[in-house]
Amino acid sequence: MFKPYPSPLISGRGVDLDFPMLAGCLALLGLGLVMITSASSEVAAVQSGNPLYHMFRHLVYVFLGLVACGATMLVPIATWQRMGFMMLLGAFGLLVLVLVPGIGREVNGSMRWIGFSFFNVQPSEIAKVFVVIYLAGYLVRRQTEVRETWMGFFKPFIVLLPMAALLLMEPDFGATVVMMGAAAAMLFLGGVGLFRFSLMVVLAVLAVFVLVQAQPYRMARLITFTDPWADQFGSGYQLTQALIAFGRGEWLGVGLGNSVQKQFYLPEAHTDFVFSVLAEELGVVGSLLTVALFVFVTVRALYIGLWAEKAKQFFAAYMAFGLAFLWIGQFLINIGVNVGLLPTKGLTLPFLSYGGSSLVICCACVGLLLRIEWESRTHLGSEEHEFSESDFAEETSHGR
Repeated sequence: MFKPYPSPLISGRGVDLDFPMLAGCLALLGLGLVMITSASSEVAAVQSGNPLYHMFRHLVYVFLGLVACGATMLVPIATWQRMGFMMLLGAFGLLVLVLVPGIGREVNGSMRWIGFSFFNVQPSEIAKVFVVIYLAGYLVRRQTEVRETWMGFFKPFIVLLPMAALLLMEPDFGATVVMMGAAAAMLFLGGVGLFRFSLMVVLAVLAVFVLVQAQPYRMARLITFTDPWADQFGSGYQLTQALIAFGRGEWLGVGLGNSVQKQFYLPEAHTDFVFSVLAEELGVVGSLLTVALFVFVTVRALYIGLWAEKAKQFFAAYMAFGLAFLWIGQFLINIGVNVGLLPTKGLTLPFLSYGGSSLVICCACVGLLLRIEWESRTHLGSEEHEFSESDFAEETSHGR
């Protein structure tokens, strides 16, 4: 008789998940559904005649995301490690395809999507995760070389720099920053010396400066965000409208569904600027509670990496760290843009913003983290370990 492969969903103790992590992510998913329904209702009513159009589409994305989360929990971490190089090639292939006319779809001047009949796929979202998985494997294979030699430090950039160049050709400056930031954090946690890491930070800052200078629109954004009111009906329009939303929200907000800024004042209200609508409707208190929820899930992800490291499962640990830093980077950039601390960038807020690719990939990352936590807790993460029923006979209690 066929016996299903052990996983957090199928084990000797039934469903065996890290429930604090799962609860935090489900809370963000639920909050995102509510805010997208509220923020998109006016736009959807005008564009499609149905104020709940975006809500129904988002529900489909949530369902696909939950399926992706469950599917990734069924795959052993050792399998992801073996597939690292193939996934890297796949990431390159997707980033090249999106730039091909007729395959890539241009929206607002950017070629970031591969269009299908009913949905679009954003290759950069997939590529960021694939890079994390590949780099985690590299840090395990070349651990001594990474820690002790310059060549071990520079080799990952032979892969990262061409991928960053492809992202900039779309252009997707925000995804490039997030990917490179997560890679830098992984290298640091992988044991790169402080001097080499500091040199990398200096080179990264210089590269950002050059990239900003190379494109006039980037320089305009950099200048505008410091004083958006100087051109509030031009380049500073989005930011000024977002700041008005924060101001209207005050401490407790104007009430769910009562936002004025979402009514065609704030562009991209249900995507890049959904946090501004949230601040207007739920106020400072609701905004801070949302940020606290983000902090909880990212810190929990870092702790999952720490537990895997203590269990000597280093690939899983580096992967967890990388996924956590991807989330942290997107949280910081999106919220920083919404409150006027960073120049405007088209980067979604994980779990909350409207967007199928981002949501499904975020849910898949949750599944990976839950799988990592389960394997580190049950000590079943070794590639050479042979699974059997006895592995589950004396499992330790879920004490985290």
